[in-house]
This record gives sequence, C-alpha cells and structure tokens, in this order.
Amino acid sequence: MKTKHLLTALIALALASPAAGFGRLGDAEKLFKFGKKAADASAPITDEDEIELGRGIAAKLLAARPLVRDEGLQQYVNRVGLWLALQTERPELPWRFGVMDSTDVNAFALPGGTILITQGLYDRLRDEGELAAVLSHEIAHVVERHQVKAIKKEMGTAFATELAGEAAGHSDNQAVRMFGQKAFQAGTELFVRGLDKGDEHQADVHGMVIAARGGYNPYALASVLHTLDGSKADDVGVALMFSTHPTAVSRLEHLETVVGDKLEAYAMNQAPARMVRPAQ
Repeated sequence: MKTKHLLTALIALALASPAAGFGRLGDAEKLFKFGKKAADASAPITDEDEIELGRGIAAKLLAARPLVRDEGLQQYVNRVGLWLALQTERPELPWRFGVMDSTDVNAFALPGGTILITQGLYDRLRDEGELAAVLSHEIAHVVERHQVKAIKKEMGTAFATELAGEAAGHSDNQAVRMFGQKAFQAGTELFVRGLDKGDEHQADVHGMVIAARGGYNPYALASVLHTLDGSKADDVGVALMFSTHPTAVSRLEHLETVVGDKLEAYAMNQAPARMVRPAQ
C-alpha cells in the first residue's frame, strides 16, 4: 500500500472514527463535559479537560505515524523540551515530547502539553538551538491555549443547538458519546486545518522568549524559517507545512517588527550550539 502523507492519514482517521480510543463510558463522559464547555463561550476549560482532549488527539496522530523507534533520540528531545517547558507559565502540565516517524515537515502542539515533531522536520535542523526554537514555538501554543480557544470558536453555541437536536430520542449514553465524538473530531480536524495567522505569529514571538529563558539563541527560529523557505520549492514535505502555516516571509517580517534586536543580549556570548542527535 502506498504511504500517504501524515495529514492525509490523519484526516482519514478523524473522519472514519473520531472517537477511537475513547470507547469506555468514563472517557466519553469526560469528552461530553468538554464538549458542553467548548460550546459555551463563557465556560472555563480546565487543565484536566485540556489534557484529556490532547491525549486523544495524540493517539490519532500516532496511529497515523508512530514515534521513531530510537529511545535515545526520544529521551534527548524530551530533555530539551522539558527544560524549555519549565521556563513557561504552565510548568505543571504533563509535558511530553516525541519525534514521529514521518518524512513530512511539521510539528504539532496538542492541548495539555504533548508536543510532536516529524522526523522530516527534525532531520532539517542543524543544531540544538534550532530544535529548541521549534519546540518553544509549539510550547507557546499550549501556554497560550491556542488550540482550546480555536475549538471553542469552532463549536460555538450554534453547535450546541445542532447537537441537542441530533441527540433527541437517543439514550443518555448515546447522547454522551455523540457530544464527545463531536468535540473530539473538532479538536482533531484543527490539526489538519492549522491555527490562524495571529496565533502562529504570537507563538513565534512567545517561543523566542521561552528559548531565551532556557539559555538558547532566540533568533534560531529565524534560521529555521530561512532554511525551510529556501527548500519549499522542491520539497513536498516543506510545502505541505506551509499549507497550514503563514509563509516564512510573513513570519520573519512580523518578528522583525515586533522583536527586532530586543533579544540580542540573549544571543550573545553563548557556547557553540551542540549538534542535534541524529535519528537512527
């Protein structure tokens, strides 16, 4: 069978079985509660809600492409990522980091603190500073709760009204599962579609601050963007990433306008960046 790109496989999984991995009623009830909160713009989403949703989405992503079978690599990425996560306003989340076995070039920040990057992106990074830049950008999405806000916006009060009509005539258990499936599918499809430009720009700036706090060169993000922009014309994997992200040029221009040389002091007098541990 011909291998599909990660996002194509993810779409198929999301649409074919949006509740896979949440078969037990207890889990479905948690998603039901999340769905009700997500449909109510005024209802707060707790860390527990976020974590539950993020774990389910991670299961979908890893069903499409599992982690690279290299324990040393996974430990290394987790070590860098956890150090960066500790520099944020949400260090208490159960942060997890992993490299997915995919040649696509992408990274995913899931609600609740799970960060996944593809081997295709990892292999294009030149040193640990660039790895830190990518992870910090994704960590910033979680810290800012971009995914949760986008899911709430996607569902909205109209969604609650629609679902209430669909649930009429079903048993309580069926209604619970129906609402949970809708909430979960909305969260999963977000990673196919991508976040909006404003969220990506905010994560770029916030990510640079996180990297600086961790002792890395905050401007390594610009190096990553330049590298990817230079290869997008003849690299299908890179082109796929830019289909769900703002262009590298627009992101670099935004960083120049908002950050400029304000973090220059954090980029000076650093030890030479270590090489990223190669995937086996």
